Amino acid sequence: MPEGDTVFLTGERLRRALVGRTLTRTDFRHPRLATLDLTGLDVVAVRTVGKHLFLRFSDGTSLHSHLRMDGSWRVFRPGQRWSLPSHHARVVLDNRDGEVVGFRVHDLAVVPTEQESRFVAHLGPDLLDPAWGAGHAAVAAEALRRRPDAEIGEALLDQRVMAGIGNVYKTEICFLLGVSPWTPVAEVDADRAVELAHRLLTANARRTRRNTTGMDTPGRHSWVYERTRQGCLRCGGEVRVASQGEGTQARPTWYCPRCQPGPAPS
Repeated sequence: MPEGDTVFLTGERLRRALVGRTLTRTDFRHPRLATLDLTGLDVVAVRTVGKHLFLRFSDGTSLHSHLRMDGSWRVFRPGQRWSLPSHHARVVLDNRDGEVVGFRVHDLAVVPTEQESRFVAHLGPDLLDPAWGAGHAAVAAEALRRRPDAEIGEALLDQRVMAGIGNVYKTEICFLLGVSPWTPVAEVDADRAVELAHRLLTANARRTRRNTTGMDTPGRHSWVYERTRQGCLRCGGEVRVASQGEGTQARPTWYCPRCQPGPAPS
């Protein structure tokens, strides 16, 4: 699933490709928007909030999208062949300088720009908010503390606590905290968890390849995430993986029993 840094970087690319330009053709291949035509409008801004993305237009409306598990926005030169099959395209936005395509973007809606909050008002502080400061961190840490009995791995994925964390960061933050992902929040340093989350996402906001270790060597970009074969990057010990969460919220979770003591599935 795309995480907050992926959405932020997508927003940067769309900003360069669309903002200040007039749409010369639009094609919505989405049931609720099939008749929508935005041709002639200017794109005036791009906004990202956690995993949500908004394109703002000169008529005072915004196109909201959420990438879910496998959605993506891609930019192409005029006439360039698309990198994914056309049947995955849900929206096409053309201007005289290029083409932007939303692939597998199932959550799409057009609303007045002033109503964007209806999609994001329930979220916690956006970890990549340009105005992030001590106040944002305090709000997020307090939201964590209000869930003392929750498993820290699940609490970190709760976008109402702080927006932008996905399964990769959840796994790596738990490792850097030195706790099992199944540890109750009450036993974790909430301020440290928020500081790590903000630092990791900020460090990766403009990278095309995510890195949570600070090491540029291939194969050393994560501590435990997807390292069941290689072992823990710190101690070299066994990395285990188990499901965390219920139903559709269940996620594979990697951890090092040696570096991350605490409760874990048998």
